[in-house]
Amino acid sequence: QVQLVESGGGSVQAGGSLRLSCAASGSIFRINTMGWYRQAPGKQRELVAQITSGAMTTKYLDSVKGRFFISRDNVKNTVYLQMNSLKPEDTGVYYCNFQTALRAAYWGQGTQVTVSS
Repeated sequence: QVQLVESGGGSVQAGGSLRLSCAASGSIFRINTMGWYRQAPGKQRELVAQITSGAMTTKYLDSVKGRFFISRDNVKNTVYLQMNSLKPEDTGVYYCNFQTALRAAYWGQGTQVTVSS
């Protein structure tokens, strides 16, 4: 059974940095897209960053462009999110998401990121 295990969340002051990691355990077939979503209290879950396989094409939420950077390690089936210059509005639960060539989607359990002003 495939599980996505996240790490790296925590509390930080505005302007600080955090690095999130998400690794897949178990056998997972041909991961195409890896991504990070977040959900703030009372708000819908939104896509923060995404990276494809092969060309490693990235996509970012406008409000995080230039501050957040997504990367992946295909050997380790791991995706990372480097978050710099964090703002209070970045606070939320961050979830990783893997989508496979067989159209299966997997989610991590979520990790809390809290940015104080």
